[in-house]
Amino acid sequence: MAKTLELQFGTEFGKTARISVENPKEPVDEEVVKLSMAQIIAADVFTTAGGKLVASKGARVINRDVTDYELA
Repeated sequence: MAKTLELQFGTEFGKTARISVENPKEPVDEEVVKLSMAQIIAADVFTTAGGKLVASKGARVINRDVTDYELA
């Protein structure tokens, strides 16, 4: 099972931008996530089609199960 931590940010033009982190350290510490998101916004190093990141909107862990089938 693959896990991804998805960080959701509000942009200057009212859109939502996402940054995904593969295989996050578990359990996820909410305070560390909040602080990290604030630091990402303050660093101002990411630009999206929706503009600069200006606010933290949320974060979530996504679990994904993949089953491969050999068809040949």
